[in-house]
Amino acid sequence: MNGNTRYDSTRDAWEHIWQSANVQVELDAVQSPRSLETIRMYEPYLPKNDLILEAGSGLSAVVITLRRHGFNVLGMDYALNALQASREFDSDLDLLAGDVHHLPFPDDSLGGYLSFGVLEHFEHGMGPALHEACRALKPNGTLVLTIPYPNIVYQLVQLKRQMSGDSTLTDEDFYESAYTRTQLNSEVEAAGFRVLVSQPTSHAFTLWGLGGPFRVGGYYETSPLAEVAGRAVKSTLPWAFNFMTLIVARKLA
Repeated sequence: MNGNTRYDSTRDAWEHIWQSANVQVELDAVQSPRSLETIRMYEPYLPKNDLILEAGSGLSAVVITLRRHGFNVLGMDYALNALQASREFDSDLDLLAGDVHHLPFPDDSLGGYLSFGVLEHFEHGMGPALHEACRALKPNGTLVLTIPYPNIVYQLVQLKRQMSGDSTLTDEDFYESAYTRTQLNSEVEAAGFRVLVSQPTSHAFTLWGLGGPFRVGGYYETSPLAEVAGRAVKSTLPWAFNFMTLIVARKLA
């Protein structure tokens, strides 16, 4: 992947993002009701007595949270400054530098693999990283994945940019894509998994993307109005206002 210019620029962008971020603020965001609701969806599928890797762990907020819940979670990221900040926050964390396309683990060695908002950032697609995850997982090992969905707000933004003659990328040097439910399920199954859960999540955060009354001053914090409206659209239009699709899958034996 070293020859891919946008791959390298996206990596640089993440290092810039983490440089100005804060572990405690990230941890507080993971402790929000919206985030905890998603965690409760996938926690029952995670092994309690086996090693779980979060590939693309950033500032380790999920690693810290799941370790507090009794899981043996190891964090890995290719942004060295994110790992350094995480270790400064908690020196007991198990962390390593690595690339999701070349995991430093032998075949059939992991009990779980977590990926939250990572695989949409590769212009070459998520397939190579998913196949690498499958290689490292034990038979029947658990994959937990979240990926942005092309919801109604996303589509409106894309249409506006196209009509203005702009790139559909928000930043020419930072790649991000979105996957429909069918596309995502197909990618996961093609990599050697059986999908158990394919669930829309974080509807209030889709509304946050509209700005205005749906935001408050905190770090990516949704307003009470967004939370109420998010619950409403979750019941009535769950996929149209889906922000991130949650996938839980098992590696085929």
